[in-house]
Amino acid sequence: MEDYQRSLRVGAAAVCCALVFRAGTMGLPGKLWQWLKGPDLAAFSLYTETSRDVRAAPSREVFASFPPESSPPWLPTEPEPEPTLPSYSEEVAVLNSAGVEADFAALLQKPLTWNLRDGEPAVLILHTHTTESYTRRDEPYEEVSSWRTLDEGYNMLSIGDAVAEILEEAGIRVIRDRTVHDYPSYSGSYDHARESLQALLEEYPTVRMVLDLHRDAADAPSGGQYRTLASAEGQPCAQLMPVMGSGFEGFEENLSLALKLMAQLERQCPGITRPLVLRRASFNQDLCPGAVLMEVGAAGNSHAEALLAAKQLANAILALAGGTEEVENSE
Repeated sequence: MEDYQRSLRVGAAAVCCALVFRAGTMGLPGKLWQWLKGPDLAAFSLYTETSRDVRAAPSREVFASFPPESSPPWLPTEPEPEPTLPSYSEEVAVLNSAGVEADFAALLQKPLTWNLRDGEPAVLILHTHTTESYTRRDEPYEEVSSWRTLDEGYNMLSIGDAVAEILEEAGIRVIRDRTVHDYPSYSGSYDHARESLQALLEEYPTVRMVLDLHRDAADAPSGGQYRTLASAEGQPCAQLMPVMGSGFEGFEENLSLALKLMAQLERQCPGITRPLVLRRASFNQDLCPGAVLMEVGAAGNSHAEALLAAKQLANAILALAGGTEEVENSE
């Protein structure tokens, strides 16, 4: 019996040795090592931590006019970027990863007929991913995980506060949702934010614009996180990127506003926008015409760079506060 078991062990060892030898001749160890070092595993690791898909493909020609440190937005396997569209005297770019048909040029030129300064609550600012933060530059706050903090002075609440302060000083009434929707669990953030948004829209039916402010995240080829980069007021500034949903009827209304915001941002600060991303989702934008999800920089940016981008965003909203007719008459 012992001889039989010994024979089985010897046979099993021989098979294992043969498999290892075969794997070596096929180059499998090297391929495994490359996969372990590759961006897919890094993106998966970040996904398990944050529930966000941050996979990014190499830059393509459509991004050539954007600063080299900018991370490209989410790309499908075989992207078909939309052509750059004219607006005012500037350009905006759209990446239609949803595959839906939309007349972007017509939506860009569609009149915006509102007045955000009529004394009623007009702008609602919330954060689906409230705890998102930026790369620390010796700031004294604690992270709950990488690039996430509960400190309101450095997470997305601080970015929303910066936008709200400028709007309110200009006479626009702003409603702030300070609910933390993504902690302790990142999963379900949009469901939690939807509940908050529905309640606030019911309480404030005069709201015309809903801003969901996020920050992006993507691994840089050299390691670490991408740092989006523009220049504003002679200082390094994070870039802004709208992410718009198309998975509901009437998405064009929100898309029209986002395009106008991009055009205005480029007028006042050339290079501050990254291509608008249109995706097959709703991002809770189906609840209100005038809803925009805006990525304010990325995890590789500093908090100061994100605050400067938030200021530019607020100024663009102010420029559009009286509708597009006001913008055209000011030229």
